[in-house]
Amino acid sequence: MITSRDTRRWIIPKGNQIRGLPPHLAAAQEAFEEAGVSGIPCPSPLGSYQYWKRRKDGRFKEALVEVFPLAVLLEADEWPERPERDRRWFSFAEAATVVEEAELASLITAFKAEAPVAGPATRALLWTRHNVSERVPGLRWFHALMPKQGRFFELFEAHAATLVAGADALAQLLQGGDMIEAHCREIVAREQDADEITRQVLQDVRRTFVTPFDRSAITDLIGSMDDAIDQMHQTAKAITLFEVTDFDSQMRDMSAIIVEAARITADAMPLLRSVGRNGPQLHALTERIVQIEGHADEIHDSGRKALFKAAKADTMNFFVGNEIYSHLEKIVDRFEDVANEIQGLVIDHA
Repeated sequence: MITSRDTRRWIIPKGNQIRGLPPHLAAAQEAFEEAGVSGIPCPSPLGSYQYWKRRKDGRFKEALVEVFPLAVLLEADEWPERPERDRRWFSFAEAATVVEEAELASLITAFKAEAPVAGPATRALLWTRHNVSERVPGLRWFHALMPKQGRFFELFEAHAATLVAGADALAQLLQGGDMIEAHCREIVAREQDADEITRQVLQDVRRTFVTPFDRSAITDLIGSMDDAIDQMHQTAKAITLFEVTDFDSQMRDMSAIIVEAARITADAMPLLRSVGRNGPQLHALTERIVQIEGHADEIHDSGRKALFKAAKADTMNFFVGNEIYSHLEKIVDRFEDVANEIQGLVIDHA
């Protein structure tokens, strides 16, 4: 959050449309100029809100603001409007209370779902299982007789973390520059981590007597998540194979949508611990993934069309670019599969 110039109230960075820039890139430029943060802007808006903007002549006009998520990669020490504003990071809950616009507060609140917190009784039971029963030999029989539900939720959350890390590396890779090889190695490492987590989930499915969901639902969910990181790996392999170092703006926009889809997936995983209570939040998160998948399809088609128009001048570039677009589209599609699996759990258990 930053403070406004005149009233010093807390607001988000924003500004007028910039000629020649798509809205999300204009928003990213405003974020740097006003708050000194830069990163990967998602082209699919979170939503919008209205407020009354004071003009230079003192009159007010109603303004409509579209809000875009930005995956921050750099927080600068110096930026153009530093002398005019304060900058401060807030928790989501606190940020929603300090803004004046109710619609903006709702957007902030909905941006990140709060993970459920275990109650005192649950925490005591977990402490007993993980500490007392292991330290006191006489209580090991009690631990052995307790229902076994595997580590499914922890493993889902761990796998989602690999998706976030892989998506971040992919988005930075598609910015080009001299770090492409390092970002490719990062994606490969995260894909290997994800494979190991998937193996653990499948082992727990076979070994666990009582599972929190239907066994096929568990394997389908972790399978769709693993397919997403596998497709990131395939994208990195294609980029390495064809030695691509320059990427279209549409490719970068698709990678930003992938970053957003991974973040939403990571937000959804802790909520699976109590599907009945968190059904509405899970439904909202999965709807967001479906929405941005549709936007990614539009960007994909636009990028391929631009490639085709330039094909006469560079046929090989069309072949390579089309390959990369195909992989990026498959990544987003796999995240939609994840959303569909989560929606299925909500329907079955909420």
